[in-house]
Amino acid sequence: MTPSPARAFPWILTVVTAAALVVLVSLGVWQVQRLAWKQALIARIDAAQAAVPIPLDQALARPDPEFTRVVVTCRGLDRARFVSLRTLVEGEAGVRLVSLCSQDVPLLVDRGFVSEGISARPPQDGGTMPVVVRGVVRRGEPANSFTPPPEDGLVYVRDIGRLADALDLPSARRDLMIVAETSSNPEWQALRPVALPEGLSNNHLGYAITWFGLAAALIGVYLAMLYRRYRA
Repeated sequence: MTPSPARAFPWILTVVTAAALVVLVSLGVWQVQRLAWKQALIARIDAAQAAVPIPLDQALARPDPEFTRVVVTCRGLDRARFVSLRTLVEGEAGVRLVSLCSQDVPLLVDRGFVSEGISARPPQDGGTMPVVVRGVVRRGEPANSFTPPPEDGLVYVRDIGRLADALDLPSARRDLMIVAETSSNPEWQALRPVALPEGLSNNHLGYAITWFGLAAALIGVYLAMLYRRYRA
């Protein structure tokens, strides 16, 4: 019997398999990291929801004041000039109205959400009446190269710097803002304060298991191919 000729090692297939394996494992590791981040975020939100609001100056004295519940007085906020922040709340499209708290408190305030189907807006003729706001300190979300620029008083990402520029407020803080839990205009029911997201999904563990499972399956298929190729 003539012996079978030696078969060359499948280098190309091996390189392609190794590259695919690296991608799958990297995606799995990334999802594990996202899992830890999401768990920490949910824990901070849960803690904020249960916390008692404190004066704003005490919150700002903390090393990291984000997600601290605060109470602050914003003079004239109910009639202040605002910029519209395009957003979704529980799947509903609309805008958030963002204004300066006051000249004495140079932080922006997210006053609440207005549904896309509502064209009316609160007055912007200025005022001096003190408005007590209870809310949560939040950081912004920097814009990226895909974010549309602001236009006609509409901003597309919670970039505090962009919001301040749209309001022509160069002296406003650009690292933190207040997202209101109470309405600046309680007489106008269309304005719905939404300070903290509720029921955040956390599917990253399932995603990680999927990617690692695919990586394991790929290894199995590759080893099976080698076995069939070189078995006697």
